[in-house]
Amino acid sequence: MYKCLLILLSVVGIATATFAQQKQDMNSMQSNHKVLVAYFSATGTTARAAQKVAAATGGELYAVTPAQPYTDADLDWHNAQSRSSVEMNDPKARPALGGKRLDVSGYDIVFIGYPIWWDLAPRIINTFIESHDLKGKTVVPFATSGSSSIAGSAAALKRTYPALNWKEGRLLNRADEKTIRTWIDRLGY
Repeated sequence: MYKCLLILLSVVGIATATFAQQKQDMNSMQSNHKVLVAYFSATGTTARAAQKVAAATGGELYAVTPAQPYTDADLDWHNAQSRSSVEMNDPKARPALGGKRLDVSGYDIVFIGYPIWWDLAPRIINTFIESHDLKGKTVVPFATSGSSSIAGSAAALKRTYPALNWKEGRLLNRADEKTIRTWIDRLGY
């Protein structure tokens, strides 16, 4: 009985120490880096992923909002005349931003989240990037998608904005906090 109690106490001690180390690592990241989690979400899916990224990093959430909100009809990708289809077929399209103006000067790391549309980031992400000075910051894309990987959209962003310090992005469909934490740890943050 005494041996079992010692083993149990050892296991609890190891688990507590592991949890304390993870919390210390997270607090260290939070104190060493000022993190922004900027995201565009048309249906709420990307917003939920962004909330998890912010929780894992201690980052500040910022919703990238269009000046004119998207309606269900705007998002109908089956309709070639829908707003989203027209924007995605025009590489120069830059939907106007709404919401409060954001000062990014105090942030070191900027996570940018978006749903994948036509294997790309929605054009409003281009508007966001071009409206904010992200040079000298670490930029990390994350996305949600019903069928695409993040590879095409992340590559397109890197090609379009080669002066930015891009890091490995991740598709976060139904990702739990542990999966997100593992990804962020692999990034070194």
